[in-house]
Amino acid sequence: MNRSRSRGAQAALIALEADEVSARGGFACLFSTADEYETALISQRRAQGRYGRPHGGVWPMVTLCGCALLASLAIGLWH
Repeated sequence: MNRSRSRGAQAALIALEADEVSARGGFACLFSTADEYETALISQRRAQGRYGRPHGGVWPMVTLCGCALLASLAIGLWH
């Protein structure tokens, strides 16, 4: 009966050691330098399309029209 307890304890100890090795592996860094990490991060973000051309929307056109209107008013007032 004592042997079955020691086998169970030994199996639990082996499982605990395997969990410890697995947990340590989770904290390991995949990159040896910060430059490697940044290169991989930028490559991943480019693949996702994050660094694409931003959509301008309506505001640039509104600003352009407003500036053109102000310029034409200023020229009209001077002449």
